[in-house]
Amino acid sequence: MTVYESEIPGVGHKFELELDGEERLVVIIHHDGKRELYRRPSPNEDSVKLASLTGKKARQLGSILEGAYFQPVEMDDLNVPLGESIIEWVEVKDGSSLVGQTLQEAEIRQRTGVSIIAIQRGEETISNPSPDTSIDSGDLLVAIGTREEQAELSDLLTADEEGN
Repeated sequence: MTVYESEIPGVGHKFELELDGEERLVVIIHHDGKRELYRRPSPNEDSVKLASLTGKKARQLGSILEGAYFQPVEMDDLNVPLGESIIEWVEVKDGSSLVGQTLQEAEIRQRTGVSIIAIQRGEETISNPSPDTSIDSGDLLVAIGTREEQAELSDLLTADEEGN
């Protein structure tokens, strides 16, 4: 990740962190200690203010991001009884080609290798869904498979978002 730093005369410093694609997270640190967070979708779009933080709150957020409160498990070092498989939750977004199809019609297992073990639909959890269970926009598919298979599912859904 590339970080760009520049001075804003009379205000403080600006840091821009490259995210996915052309998206950037912009952090402005004022001389008085106030911090502002912005998201800029692309170089040609205006930034959207996400939050304004005091110095104390910014340090607390930094500690959280650094892992002082919760240290996530490094997946490469994780040894679980599922062997090489992991469980992921993947959202089906509006416009996905999977919307309106049944699990059988979508052929997710054949196309990606993952098995859908549950669907979270709002407050409802559909455990061990049958092949004739339909897929709705906003569903969270709970999938089990290897990292590579999970990446295939993610690619399938991302291709839908991009219109491919």
